[in-house]
Amino acid sequence: MKKDLLISITFSIFLLPFIDSFIHNPVKNDFINEIKQESKKEYGIEINKFIIDEGRIKPNSSLSSLLGNLNITKINIQEIIEKASEVFDLKKIRTGNKYKVFYSQDSLNDIKYLVYEQSFTDYVLFDFTDSIEIFQKQKKVIIEKKSIVGIIESSLWNSIIESGGNPILAMELSDIYAWTIDFFGLQKQDKFKIFYDEEFVDGKSIGIGKINAAWFEHADNEYYAIPFYQDSTLSFFDLEGNSLKKAFLKAPLKYSRISSGFSNSRLHPILKIYRAHHGVDYSAPIGTPVSSIGDGVVIKANFSGGAGNYVKIKHNSIYTTGYMHLSKYGKGISIGKHVKQGDIIGYVGSTGLSTGAHLDFRVWKNGQNVNPLKLEAPPSEPVKEENKEAFNKMKTEWFNKFNNLKLFDTNNKMLISENLKNGK
Repeated sequence: MKKDLLISITFSIFLLPFIDSFIHNPVKNDFINEIKQESKKEYGIEINKFIIDEGRIKPNSSLSSLLGNLNITKINIQEIIEKASEVFDLKKIRTGNKYKVFYSQDSLNDIKYLVYEQSFTDYVLFDFTDSIEIFQKQKKVIIEKKSIVGIIESSLWNSIIESGGNPILAMELSDIYAWTIDFFGLQKQDKFKIFYDEEFVDGKSIGIGKINAAWFEHADNEYYAIPFYQDSTLSFFDLEGNSLKKAFLKAPLKYSRISSGFSNSRLHPILKIYRAHHGVDYSAPIGTPVSSIGDGVVIKANFSGGAGNYVKIKHNSIYTTGYMHLSKYGKGISIGKHVKQGDIIGYVGSTGLSTGAHLDFRVWKNGQNVNPLKLEAPPSEPVKEENKEAFNKMKTEWFNKFNNLKLFDTNNKMLISENLKNGK
């Protein structure tokens, strides 16, 4: 052993001058730096080899005007436009979109590449290095798996922001729980845990990819969203294997607020008399999309006095819904039109007897008005018996992940009382 140690020390002493020389040799360091610089690319172009200028598309600009401003000859402009029209729609060049020009570093200062960014991910590459070539390309999207926890103090939107998340998660979450939780009636101290994908391009977040699983505690009830593929379709289920998707959405529009509820005696804001208000008023900006809460057939789509622009949908032999005071109708909405759950049937407005922008939403069961907020809809198909074993395995995996994701209060102290119930 002593002999081996002696050989090792001798070998290290022998190599030390060479290692020191390599580390402190400026020629070798320059060589290493040059390799690093050469490896830096953008749009697949080694950017250190070019002089780069960038700008944004100005109002009323076209590809032709952009190329003209870059002092490209009319003959070449015509050739470029002809080739570009085969790659992308030239009419869709948008004001404010970014472009970059790559010039040669020699005295000629020729344009070698032009890049037009169509979106965060898509771009068009004009290659002038040899003949004129034009390519439709995409930047690499990096997906990061993330999780977030929070406790609602004011609103779900604010709670997500305060927890360091993207507020768009509030919209995504309301979609998943649209059939289960009334997001217009969230309460202080409601809690959530979300596992999701966030997408990045060039190191910058471009938004939420998808929610992978979620847990929500609302009014002392727990709601799990366990992802599972059934019949080649990804859906969310609760711990018992019941689908979160039901026959009706909980609300006809996303994430606003209730300004007036179902009542048998309400003071009308315009007529100044007490009368029944057998619907729910959702306050929202003019133009907010209004969706059908379920599949059905349009049986009314016209102006109707105090109801203003009005759409009524018959869903089956039992349920009918109405949507009042619309600013305009959805595309193709007319009597006899078949609509699917979530289809846009109109937009929030203030037509008819209305003091401001809102949607008056109504539900009839067997011809009688019922409170939309108390509407109970039967669940969609649960996990099939032959899929139960696979689902239970998936459920257990996510259940353990939720248990390991701890909740904290506003003072950053873990909520000791927070214990998820055992999965069944």
